[in-house]
Amino acid sequence: MKNLMLFLREVLYDLGDWCSVSTSLDYKYIQARVDTEGIEFLTITLPTYGKEFERALADEGIHSLLFKSFKKRGKVPVFLGGFMDGVFDRSTGTLLESPDKASIQAIRQITLMFAKIELPSSEERVAAAFAKYVEIDQEIPASLRDTDRRFHSEIMFPDWDPTGQLTGRLYAGIFTNVSSKLYNGEILPKHGPGATADKLRANAKYMQTEWPVRLNEIFEFGLYLYPYWVSPEAIDVQVNFLEPGAERPVRVIAVPKTNATPRIIAVEPTCMQYVQQGLLEAFVNAISEDKLLRKFVSFEDQAPNQRLALKGSLDGSLATLDLSEASDRVALWHVESLFRNFPSLFEAIMACRSTTADVPGHGIISLRKFASMGSALTFPLETMVFLNIVFEAIERERGVPLTRKDIMSFAGKVRIYGDDIIVPTEYAEAVARRLELFGLKVNWNKSFWTGSFRESCGKEYFAGTDVTITRIRRMLPTRQSHVQEIISTVSLRNQLFKRGLVRSVEFLDKLVSGLIPFPVVEEDSPILGRLSYEPIKVEKMHGTLHIPLVWGCVPTAKLPISQLEGWGALMKFFLKRGDLPVFSREHLVRAGRPVAITLRTGWFSPK
Repeated sequence: MKNLMLFLREVLYDLGDWCSVSTSLDYKYIQARVDTEGIEFLTITLPTYGKEFERALADEGIHSLLFKSFKKRGKVPVFLGGFMDGVFDRSTGTLLESPDKASIQAIRQITLMFAKIELPSSEERVAAAFAKYVEIDQEIPASLRDTDRRFHSEIMFPDWDPTGQLTGRLYAGIFTNVSSKLYNGEILPKHGPGATADKLRANAKYMQTEWPVRLNEIFEFGLYLYPYWVSPEAIDVQVNFLEPGAERPVRVIAVPKTNATPRIIAVEPTCMQYVQQGLLEAFVNAISEDKLLRKFVSFEDQAPNQRLALKGSLDGSLATLDLSEASDRVALWHVESLFRNFPSLFEAIMACRSTTADVPGHGIISLRKFASMGSALTFPLETMVFLNIVFEAIERERGVPLTRKDIMSFAGKVRIYGDDIIVPTEYAEAVARRLELFGLKVNWNKSFWTGSFRESCGKEYFAGTDVTITRIRRMLPTRQSHVQEIISTVSLRNQLFKRGLVRSVEFLDKLVSGLIPFPVVEEDSPILGRLSYEPIKVEKMHGTLHIPLVWGCVPTAKLPISQLEGWGALMKFFLKRGDLPVFSREHLVRAGRPVAITLRTGWFSPK
């Protein structure tokens, strides 16, 4: 904690130099609050200030409900007042005609850089998160008819695309594509790298023996569990066919996200995740081949959303919307409505959907949501649900059905990446209202369509200027055994170097150099090294390759022992994608995620 405060002081000095602002009183104020409130002032209270600052930018002024826990001079908080004076008029609280963009980035850097530091939440916060998970699921309406009836009127078209015409214009191509692969037996399942509810890891997943009866009705075990069609008796394997009431529930767990709240994930059974991954691949490939849909969604590339957020900050033409608890609020009936004209495909999706969840402190509950974060199908299907609602809202606003040509005209204006949504500003309120009509929750504090501030997919812009900040992801290391913290701090140091925060970089240089060798390297070097304007100091040449070497540390991870042989090993080969070998020599002996990462010190190339 001491190093964290010393580092913060250097950041304040650097940013103060940027903006010609004294930050000594700001540091004393932070120090006093931390002494009283602990690290939560940095991880919870300061980020609240930062979010309210963003809201003030969007509203182009500070209203009375903002910064309530901070003393004000005039309309502007005293804390960080030197920076705030470059952004807002102190007497009226209104945004200046030409606000200082360096001050905007400085305020965001100071207040938000600790918001996502990976710290374990308290037991009380974890318990509250599990309770919230259950509460949200219980709130999910069973159908559209059970949603907020304030919006139900003839004008608002209470039925969601009752003929399926809009859904068909959007998705008929990809649904037909995936349905065809399903009919022809071309869905190739695969195992993911993560944990499973039945706690099978790495190579053990290829020897799974649980198979739900309803999954077997679509994905027959003889075709999906074995490398060739054969009876289980022939290879001495006992398959455990699970009736619906005996199926294994998803295992709901909490993993560190922020100090304020953990991330809640539902760990799927191996058999379900196995088939979900195959369907996911089919949907991703179908969308990449679809000339219409690929202009509006993507599951791997965030850059299009970021570019549109930049455009929106420049000319105000585009709005950025954000959803809260997006995955947990997508109802089963949302997905059912999407596939109403493709019942066979919906049946396949339902076959690999887990219907119950084991929640700590709450037991096993039946799920109204489609699936939580953790299912391979959550991200693509929620994206398609959101896109459908967006165009449905636009169609209702225009009062006429959208043709495919009309939909195509919104390319470069509408974009969905998970719960990050971009729409034309003139439709933003209608879309937001429509999303909430369907039981979703718009995060109004992180949705922007007024002013010049926009954010999407990890990038933030103000009036065309990138004001994205550098975040601290882990506590600063104090010993060499803190490997993850060292790796994170080296990354932080090099990001700040690119930003030009000289004193902050020097502080981290001294800290890291006291723990490991810390040579100058190029950006693509495997060594944990520092970027610098200084030339690399070559310490020796390789004896046979004649390449320059320096003394440094490289992160290494040894895979855990996970032996596989027999029909399971053959199955792993047949599930491999492509013709080229992708396995290491020891892939049948060692596999899975590394248990721990260590640092190997030696002579390595700095380039």
